[in-house]
Amino acid sequence: MKILLMEDEIILCDSIERYLEKIGHQVTTAYDGQQAFDLIQHNSYDLLILDINVPDIDGFTLMELLKEHKRYTPVIFISSLTDIEDITKGFELGCKDYIKKPFHLKELELRIEKLAIQDKSHVVLSKSYSYSFEQKTLFFNNTPVTLSKRQQQIIELLAKNRGIVVNYDMFREYVYTEEFVDNPTIRAEISRLKKQLKEDFIINVRGLGYKIDK
Repeated sequence: MKILLMEDEIILCDSIERYLEKIGHQVTTAYDGQQAFDLIQHNSYDLLILDINVPDIDGFTLMELLKEHKRYTPVIFISSLTDIEDITKGFELGCKDYIKKPFHLKELELRIEKLAIQDKSHVVLSKSYSYSFEQKTLFFNNTPVTLSKRQQQIIELLAKNRGIVVNYDMFREYVYTEEFVDNPTIRAEISRLKKQLKEDFIINVRGLGYKIDK
């Protein structure tokens, strides 16, 4: 999992970073809110672990900014703020979890594992694209992509069958339920969809159909 960790206590930040990398995660660190915001604007992360009381832009304000910029990466807050008002505010902003300091690093690991299990409805399709079955939305660097209903159904069908060739009959059964369409019509629709995408992750399997690799 690609994780951005924002923590201004350098010793704690380094300790968390080493632990998470030891258990297999890829971690980028930031020591203040402005640095974290700049990193998130130019990179894609699977999870944000944010302290709240940090310089420049605090954790709450950072999350508000991300929502304004339509960046919907899951967030875990780690904070010494223990008042119920602060905890409530964190969840109202949309965080997935809130961990009170001090905490054991194993607890953070367990919270991340729990979040990963809950987030299986969100699958990675390429370096920058992912798809949420729950929201029925394609994301580019965690930003929603506007698609027609038919294009969204095509992406969903391919995402559900990653690594498997989706043949033309499957497209007819799942996408074109109201009318019969021939293979060239399906190919033309997928060609238009591929031209809209900034990464070419839909693979044409000549004579059979299309697929997205796992």
